[in-house]
Amino acid sequence: MPPAIKPDAPRGEPDSTAKPPIRLLFIEDSENDVLLILHQFRNAGYAPTYLRVASPAEMRAALEREPWDLILCDHNLPGFSAQGALRLSRELALDLPFIIVSGVMQEDEAIAAMRAGAHDYLSKNKLDRLIPAVERELREVVNRREKRQAEHTLRQSEARLRALTDNIPGVVFQMGYTPDRTLGFQYLSEAAAMLFGAPAEELIGGSSGWMSWLLDEDLPGFIDAAASSAESLSTLNWEGRIQLPTGEQKWINLRSSPRLSECGKVVWEGVMWNITHSKHVEADLRESRSQLAALSNHLQRIKEEERERIARDVHDVLGGTLVAMKFEMSLLESKLDSQLAQARERARNVGRMVDDAIATVGRVTRELRPGILKDFGLAAAIESQGEDFAQRTGITCNILCTDHDLDPDYDTALALFRIFQEALTNVSKHAGGTEVRVRLMQEGDEVVLEIADDGCGLAATDLQKPRSFGLRGIRERMSSLGGRLELNPVAPHGTCLVLRAPLLPYQSDEAQNINRSDPR
Repeated sequence: MPPAIKPDAPRGEPDSTAKPPIRLLFIEDSENDVLLILHQFRNAGYAPTYLRVASPAEMRAALEREPWDLILCDHNLPGFSAQGALRLSRELALDLPFIIVSGVMQEDEAIAAMRAGAHDYLSKNKLDRLIPAVERELREVVNRREKRQAEHTLRQSEARLRALTDNIPGVVFQMGYTPDRTLGFQYLSEAAAMLFGAPAEELIGGSSGWMSWLLDEDLPGFIDAAASSAESLSTLNWEGRIQLPTGEQKWINLRSSPRLSECGKVVWEGVMWNITHSKHVEADLRESRSQLAALSNHLQRIKEEERERIARDVHDVLGGTLVAMKFEMSLLESKLDSQLAQARERARNVGRMVDDAIATVGRVTRELRPGILKDFGLAAAIESQGEDFAQRTGITCNILCTDHDLDPDYDTALALFRIFQEALTNVSKHAGGTEVRVRLMQEGDEVVLEIADDGCGLAATDLQKPRSFGLRGIRERMSSLGGRLELNPVAPHGTCLVLRAPLLPYQSDEAQNINRSDPR
């Protein structure tokens, strides 16, 4: 068993400088030599706590059991040596000052011990250098521990920073001017591979890897923004487009803060975001607003045109008929007594004019408010409208209603009827066909209306025309019902519109009014 640990109280003249506690592990077989060395520590103002061991087992037990500040080892002990003690110390991975204190030691042995890890060696006959050597090595231990702690802290900080940058959707970067006065990346996070399609390592150190991708119209703005930021050390916030070698274009937002490096050069650090999706959404939103404004203007114009048409029908047709009727009635009145045959003819003319007026009133009324739709249903309304269309235009209109009992809700029926009217109008104005085929049917839980013509058909470019309000309005109306519009070509030429809407049960006006007013 190793000797017990012995605390030692300072003796002799007290040192004016307070010394920190010190724990000494002696690897020594001579108690007198230990006392000799302890005397040096006491004279220097130390009150050491110490333990003397003399074998590998005792040394291992002491090092594993308690912490020590210093190992003082004899060069050669019976069955043990400084070389063996050094190997054991390295095996336990201890950072302790290891000083050899020997009575007799050859120079080559001392050099070998130093190479093996000893921090110093002293002669027992010359211990005046002991305390300075010990204090020097103790300071070195503190320095090494602080360095290791600083390196550990730095590694932790780097790991945290790497974890943050790798999980940010944007690209974290450091950027600065290269010798050719272009801007190049000095650091890029891993997200660069997703944005640029190339590993970060390939883009660091030069400008050709990314500035050459900036579009020509955006490059001057970026250069000017960077120069202004560098001059005033203000935030660089820039948006622009890049075109990758694959041909893909992307919008990027680059936001960074400049600072002066140790060598006085401007360095930017910040984040770069891929804003392509948001830019496309903005463009779509602007286009939608533009289309909505154009559609609103178109609807207003259509409303005015409809009012003008109704006024014209009432004024020119109905008004003219009534004037003619009044004129005929005056003539009839003047001829009642003398010219009975002519009076009868005038009466017949008045009757025909009355019929024309009634027909005009009926047609205008049906177009404004299709009462047949509410009274007899969608199938009857479509058949009636088709007959009127054929008589008015001379275009054949073949209608097949597979289920006359088909009874969708009124909003759906009215929307389908209005779209049917508009489709017939488009056929007469634009298609140039001679026949229209119509089918009204139920498929599953949907009501389906097909309108096909043998006209010139629709090209893909026709659907993209900025003023193609008809089809755009039909799509919006079907979408509001939860339905959809399908456009299909007809062989050898022509177009088929397929309208599909959910088949909801019919509700009376009273039920609809109750549902609209019921907050539940």
